[in-house]
Amino acid sequence: MLKEITFSLEEDIIQKATAAAHHKHTTLEKEFRRWLNYYIYKNQRADDYAKLMDELSHVQAGRIFSRDELNER
Repeated sequence: MLKEITFSLEEDIIQKATAAAHHKHTTLEKEFRRWLNYYIYKNQRADDYAKLMDELSHVQAGRIFSRDELNER
């Protein structure tokens, strides 16, 4: 269920934000939703990464690779 919220901002900020969203072929509402999801989940992604690294801590490459080896494609 969507819930409507209201913000009060200076008109020039709203105009600039709307223009920036238009330049990206989207809407200010969609950009705000994207930012809000990022705001909510940014720490969760860092926590998920830390948990994954802990789970993989037993993995050993067996040796230290040279810079050239690390950059090979």
